[in-house]
Amino acid sequence: MERVVQFTGPRQVEVAEYERAPLPPGHLRVRTRYSGISAGTELTAYRGTNPYLTRTWDAEARIFRDDTAGIEYPVAGWGYSEVGVVSEVSAELVGTTGVPVPGDTVWGIWGHRSEGIVPAERMIGHTLPAGLDPLAGVFARVGAIAYNAVLACDLHVGEDVAVFGQGVIGLLTTRLAQLNGARVTAVDALDERLAIARAYGAAATLNARTDSVAELLRETTGGRGADAAIEISGTYPALHEALRSVAVGGRVVAAGFYQGEGVGLRLGDEFHHNRVQLVCSQIGGVPPQLSSRWSVERLQQTFLALAAEGHIDVAPLLTHVMAASEAADAYTLLDEQPADALQTVLEF
Repeated sequence: MERVVQFTGPRQVEVAEYERAPLPPGHLRVRTRYSGISAGTELTAYRGTNPYLTRTWDAEARIFRDDTAGIEYPVAGWGYSEVGVVSEVSAELVGTTGVPVPGDTVWGIWGHRSEGIVPAERMIGHTLPAGLDPLAGVFARVGAIAYNAVLACDLHVGEDVAVFGQGVIGLLTTRLAQLNGARVTAVDALDERLAIARAYGAAATLNARTDSVAELLRETTGGRGADAAIEISGTYPALHEALRSVAVGGRVVAAGFYQGEGVGLRLGDEFHHNRVQLVCSQIGGVPPQLSSRWSVERLQQTFLALAAEGHIDVAPLLTHVMAASEAADAYTLLDEQPADALQTVLEF
């Protein structure tokens, strides 16, 4: 039997069992070891706020339509940060160059389930780098999201950048921006996360609850404001503060998954008067100007290479490794006690 974590309704989680499916041609079967929970994206389905639950995404027209819901409960196999061991390869693929073989530890996307059946072409280049802890493999996708935001920000050595939100992806963004040569100010409402941000290379930290963030950023830049800001928390007040914080003509990268209407976002204020550039970063693609050289696949592979080479230490972000049978408790923790958890991983 295969075990699958699924949401049966808002804030309702179960681990269901299904018959194992036969392996179709051109596919690999992967036995899952670890599956990372992406708190930002997954909590939208857990809480019932995800737009796919109330509207349908028209992929051809590139718009949401209000006539039907795109997905319905139960939502099974949510998740996009898996690491596992190849257990079976379809017969016609045996010996094919580049295809992982049984026993290889691989990373990829097949959801919170005890095994995944994955097209072989999606697993080429997905063998975990030598010497890298398998747990680090769950950061491939979230690391790529952070990397994508930094590329969209178009940072340069010596520039000032503010990173709003210091959850897992925000902390990785802080580290990557620092590696790019920027002077990073990390912003969050939790002092515990700001302490990690300093260890990750932030030159300064500001508490969003107690500090006047935009004013202080202007003071520390001689009145100019930050050259750029990356908003990764997915909250509208933080996006608004990011827009307030940058210089005239500065760039704000909105990389969070914003839910509902933009309460707290006033585009007639600093955004309008300072002619701020507002850019969306979303892991469905790389910045258009870089698409001839970069891809989402390259983002993921480069991030894991940086981790394997010691440039990024993901270990401080791993706060909970829980048995898959405890999935309901894992989501309750992330939903109700966010200050106590960063990267939570389900172990199968």
